[in-house]
Amino acid sequence: MHEHTVDRDGRQLHVVEDGLPGGWPVVVHHGTPGAPLLWPTWSDDARDRGIRLVGVARPGYAGSTRLPGRSVADVAADIAAVADALGIDRFATWGVSGGGPHALACAALLPGRVTAVASLGGLAPWDAPGFDVLDGMREDNVAELVAARQGPQALNPLLEPTATAMATVDRKDLIDGLDGFLDESDAQVARTGFGGPLVDGIRTGLRPGLDGWSDDDLALVRPWGFDLASITCPVGVWHGKQDAMVPAAHADWLAATLRAERIDIPPTDGHLAVLAHRVTDVHAWLLQHQ
Repeated sequence: MHEHTVDRDGRQLHVVEDGLPGGWPVVVHHGTPGAPLLWPTWSDDARDRGIRLVGVARPGYAGSTRLPGRSVADVAADIAAVADALGIDRFATWGVSGGGPHALACAALLPGRVTAVASLGGLAPWDAPGFDVLDGMREDNVAELVAARQGPQALNPLLEPTATAMATVDRKDLIDGLDGFLDESDAQVARTGFGGPLVDGIRTGLRPGLDGWSDDDLALVRPWGFDLASITCPVGVWHGKQDAMVPAAHADWLAATLRAERIDIPPTDGHLAVLAHRVTDVHAWLLQHQ
């Protein structure tokens, strides 16, 4: 794994690369909160398939300079700058959870460069026509998004205790703490070898503070800044049926709206289980659209 930074107009973007150097580029958008630490199983699969994985921390996370007031759409110019710096012309992309909308933004705003896009456990827009974003969502996630709608003065005090605990608590204690917080399929993911990379990504992302997390939430509940209808490349949607963080109804709405070519809603998976078990399928599908 190779970590470095790319300068974009005086801002630093934290980049992590793994997989096969010189392979087909796939840009990964991490979750909320998170960082671009690529799980070993993803990297091993990428290497086997000839994929060059590129993760980029959104502004305010890990080593990426904060961009106050950023929108979801702003990610596209950052990713284009990273791709240019790495000598990458065309690439596929996938995003998980809060990273899903950012992957879709790249597909919409970089149509000549993104060959295919996948959303894993991703959210629908707050203002999605005929859709209640909060319906079926776990209470703590509802509280977080409602606070984000009220602004940083309501959101930041809500996030601060959790962000501080996540950034400082012992790795094993955090994994143990997650166990009682998750549904059974996701708890099993946390208990196994996936728990370490999950926790390390969250801790790395929150090392500078909660700005990245807060700015993500604020961007997700505002207009995203691009038209989903402008996405012309193939779209895939993966989402656990048991997901209570982002209910599977979000996947149904996205798949219908985007006329997704590939839809996979495993009946026993939760939010994290999709990351643990389905990324290999995502990579295989993305490679069909080089």
